[in-house]
Amino acid sequence: MAGDHAALASLWQSNRRWVAAVIMAHKPARADLDDLLQDVAMTLLAKISQLQEPAAFHPWLRMIAMNAARLAGRKHAAGPRLSSLDAPITPHDSGPTLAERAPARPHAPATAPASDEARRLMELALELHEDYREPLLLRAINELSYQQIGSILGLPETTIETRIARGRRMLRERAHAAQAATSRRTSVEVVTEPHAARISVDSRTA
Repeated sequence: MAGDHAALASLWQSNRRWVAAVIMAHKPARADLDDLLQDVAMTLLAKISQLQEPAAFHPWLRMIAMNAARLAGRKHAAGPRLSSLDAPITPHDSGPTLAERAPARPHAPATAPASDEARRLMELALELHEDYREPLLLRAINELSYQQIGSILGLPETTIETRIARGRRMLRERAHAAQAATSRRTSVEVVTEPHAARISVDSRTA
């Protein structure tokens, strides 16, 4: 807030991962996660001085992330990008950008690559109501404590614990239902294949 850009870059890097989870919980499927993370970073850079209570940083940053995700959902057509983490902070500032001030480290995606099973569970989790989807993603992707998630969402720790428990239960139910549906489809294919083959043979015989 005092203009220390190195500190701001470090702050962004330490919070970027959970911000990605918030965006994933609210963005439309077609929106690009990295683009939205960039939008949030630029807003953080532009508006950090407006934050009146430093203790409210996490809920404030979450609101920025939610707004970016929801704005993406309202856009009917993508326009040209006017700013970027690789652009100067202002048209008259030729100093290093926020990305350049961040500690050097190998490039990594916002979220770790997932196995097929993890991707399937992620798809099911994204179908949950946002009251359960968001805390569940924060817990699963970032391994945050209930207290940390409560600080981000502005909710009591007990509420977070309850929502995550319910979210996990609903996710298990959806996963079991999806698995049962897949098993039924496989059974139908196994049963109908021999009949299809016999019909084909009978046609040739006729």
